[in-house]
Amino acid sequence: MRFGQQLKQSLNKQWLFYYIDYEGLKGSLRAHRVWDDATEQEFIRQLEKELDKVYTFQRVKSEEIIRRIAASDKEVNDAVVRAQQQTDGSADAFDDDFELLEEDLSDVIADVHDLAKFTQLNYTGFQKIIKKHDKNTSWGLKPVFAARLKHKPFFQDNYDSYVVKLSRLYDIVRTRGNPVKGDSSAGGKQQNFVRQTTKYWVHPDNIVELKLIVLKHLPVLVFNANKEFNEEDSAITSIYYDNTDTWELYQGRLKKTEGAEAIRLRWYGGMSSDTIFIERKTHREDWTGEESVKARFKLKEKNVNAFMRGELTPEKVFEKERREQKRPEKDIASDEQLAREIQYRVLTRSLVPVTRSFYHRTAFQLPGDARVRISLDTELTMTREDNLDGKKRAGSNWRRMDIGVDWPFKQLPAEDKEMFPYAVLEVKLQTQAGGEPPQWIRDLTSSHLVEAVPKFSKYIHGTATLNPSRINLIPYWYPQMDVDIRKPVSHKFGIERPGASNDISTSGNLDDDDSEDDDAVMGLPYADGNHDDDQLRRLREARDVMEENEIARTRAYGTITNANDPNTLDIEERVAAGRNRSDDYPIYDSDSEDEDDDFEEAKRAGGLRYARKWVERKTVSVGSALMNGFVAIVPKPTPTDVGEGGFSSKPVGEIKRFKAPKGKRIHVPVRVEPKVQLATERTFLSWLEFSILIGSIAATLLNFGDGIAFAAAWAFTIIACLALIYSAGLYLWRVRMIKSRRAVVYHDKWGPTLLCVGLFCAVALSFGFRFGKGGYEGGLKG
Repeated sequence: MRFGQQLKQSLNKQWLFYYIDYEGLKGSLRAHRVWDDATEQEFIRQLEKELDKVYTFQRVKSEEIIRRIAASDKEVNDAVVRAQQQTDGSADAFDDDFELLEEDLSDVIADVHDLAKFTQLNYTGFQKIIKKHDKNTSWGLKPVFAARLKHKPFFQDNYDSYVVKLSRLYDIVRTRGNPVKGDSSAGGKQQNFVRQTTKYWVHPDNIVELKLIVLKHLPVLVFNANKEFNEEDSAITSIYYDNTDTWELYQGRLKKTEGAEAIRLRWYGGMSSDTIFIERKTHREDWTGEESVKARFKLKEKNVNAFMRGELTPEKVFEKERREQKRPEKDIASDEQLAREIQYRVLTRSLVPVTRSFYHRTAFQLPGDARVRISLDTELTMTREDNLDGKKRAGSNWRRMDIGVDWPFKQLPAEDKEMFPYAVLEVKLQTQAGGEPPQWIRDLTSSHLVEAVPKFSKYIHGTATLNPSRINLIPYWYPQMDVDIRKPVSHKFGIERPGASNDISTSGNLDDDDSEDDDAVMGLPYADGNHDDDQLRRLREARDVMEENEIARTRAYGTITNANDPNTLDIEERVAAGRNRSDDYPIYDSDSEDEDDDFEEAKRAGGLRYARKWVERKTVSVGSALMNGFVAIVPKPTPTDVGEGGFSSKPVGEIKRFKAPKGKRIHVPVRVEPKVQLATERTFLSWLEFSILIGSIAATLLNFGDGIAFAAAWAFTIIACLALIYSAGLYLWRVRMIKSRRAVVYHDKWGPTLLCVGLFCAVALSFGFRFGKGGYEGGLKG
């Protein structure tokens, strides 16, 4: 959708005259065929006027929201005091007061949402009109106007303080003055914990809206309620260790092998934090019956270097704590064993710091209740910590000291940092067996605000991106980084103002509107209120039609889950279900390029290796051609169109394929359980059994038959031997692919077909020769 059309659809009618006059500025660019100094100055004055208007309104509205939050804070506190002063029997009389306060806070939340969208739309509008100006004229305005934006930074308002304050007030009102209380510690008292985690990407345009939606259901987790909110308090930094020769921890975490570990050092807040958490994450396969677990212990910052070098023993680390007896001996012993294991791995495997991840985290959770925890990590940045390339980044220290929480780390060169373009949402649930997550979480995770990215890892992404010459195996999401994750609204979900329908989203793609007439399609006059109402009505009708079509498509192909359906598909199953059913190849292709490289290398080298590669290529090519021709001539039923609501074998649409960069391979998560190995063995044993049966038939014909039976016995013997050789080779190939966890096509589309054709030919020739010599009686006389 083009930006001019998107702006008209997304603006708040009550703030109509305060948005950038995008159409007017475009009209000024079109009005002059010759662009000279006078027209340039006139355009700049018009642009400055629009900037002043937007900046002034944004500041006024922001101050108004601050005053409304302060007034709501006072009203909420007064209501709580009045409710607590009453007896238990009359406390319900104040329920109406809390309902009114909840409506007021919902209105403030809607204002914050609208102001964030207002800021986003206007900033995008200024950027696009400047781009259009520089493209259509010979005057470069972008660097000059960037300086003007810095003087009037309406787009730099931080909404996190609003979110924290509104979350506390809304939680009090929602619980009628009785918010859940408990330990809000982020980890100080949590040692070993297990969670089921699902990860999503969130586009920056949707971050504020998502936070405002979640705070209506879960409060922001505040570690110190008596302290004023400080952005530094939400900073989390982790440093990951690995062996820079083998990258064994990276490989294990990427392939999700059983027992794969990640070792990291984490601290909360700024560089002055004195408490460092030494953590180890261990992956467990589903078939083991165990859950992946994270375990950690605390260490003073001044002791980290000595501990990681082996100079400070685990016994010394916990000596003081054991002497003071502030914790049970069992917990201290468990932490001491963990420290011993981590220190042993660091020393024996030559692990060194390689990658740092930094982000600001907003966590939503009921204090003391870890059943539902949602965290949103923004401003995610990965930086190099290694000393490779001859650069002393960390040196002999356990972390580099030239950066802290000063995001976006302008002092670092581009090759030392990776600015991740999205926020990362983690939904962590602890539900009982068979339990369903709350409905609002299912609505959120299936909405247009998030993009599911199973198994996403900050460490894997940062390490693969920052070490392109050393890492050849990359995660499956790596080639998708240039794909826009924004998508249209799939169902009614978002921030709604009390008593009004405010459900038009601005999360659609904002394309460049270079066409001169495309933005005039909607034709929304700024001063025509009736036309506005008609326009909004038509938009809602169009959205409803889109939702109906989406539901119909979902029923047909299962591309989106229905949370109430017990047979709903998970994420990986939906990806497979949406694949073109006539195509056997995976979505992520990385093997073909490697095969081409091997062939070209063999061609340059020559000799037997090139001959073998050439024969393999020709064999595959001829075999594919023969099979395609055979499939083409075999009669087959045609798919029947059963309408919108039923299943059709027609492909859903064009499936995007992602190719690995030159010289790299994409690793696609493949679930490998013992039953996969057993299934491979059972398939091989079935082939073996069938080959033995054919061989027995051949032996019988050889011992009790005539000349024709002798020829048939040879034919069956050859088929049995070929089946044995083929099945053994196929079994060894499958075992090798399973061990390397490769996402290849495991089903066999050649073997059974060729076996059936061979048996048919052998039996047909036997019967043909038999009847050619006078049938069975002729054979006896012979």
